[in-house]
Amino acid sequence: MASKLSRKLQLGLGIVCLICLFEQVAIAKNPETAQGEKARSSLISQSGSATDMLKNDLADLMKPELPSLSSNLLLQELNDNRATHLVLSISERQVYAYQDDRILKQFPVAVGKGGWETPTGEFKILRMIRNPAWQSPWTGDVIPPAEDNPLGLRWIGFWTDGKDTIGFHGTPNESLIGQAVSHGCVRMRNRDIVALFELVEVGMPVRVIP
Repeated sequence: MASKLSRKLQLGLGIVCLICLFEQVAIAKNPETAQGEKARSSLISQSGSATDMLKNDLADLMKPELPSLSSNLLLQELNDNRATHLVLSISERQVYAYQDDRILKQFPVAVGKGGWETPTGEFKILRMIRNPAWQSPWTGDVIPPAEDNPLGLRWIGFWTDGKDTIGFHGTPNESLIGQAVSHGCVRMRNRDIVALFELVEVGMPVRVIP
């Protein structure tokens, strides 16, 4: 829009300058004659018309652009495909993405093993990371983002005690999905965690039930 406005200004100012130049030439050639006065009046009228055209063009450019119907429909479609809250069932080994009372999607998961149980209760999504790196809590070694990273392709954290964190994440060991094998986190197939990631947002409620 800025470039369009600039071109309009340049064109309009150029027209006004040319008209002024022609006016000066006509009057110089006929300073005291009726012909010179007629040329002056005509050119002043043309100059005013060019200025009005420029004003109208500028007014059109400054009008706010209202969202198109297609934009509104696209926004509505995106909202229709977003979840409002998650419910994780430990016993069913399933996470459900709800939109109000309707289940949008459900995915199989692996949960915490004995002694490392996934906490139950009411939580909220605290942090979301695409392609997370993983740091070993035992050695401190960092494994860079990759599909075979222990966190997989996405991280959706929903619990922390200020030291440790628990969340949904991908896994390179998809054969373990459906079992109680983790240290508290909720493992998902990489394609599933990527899909879930697009349905949720930070602050969304997460309910974990036994």
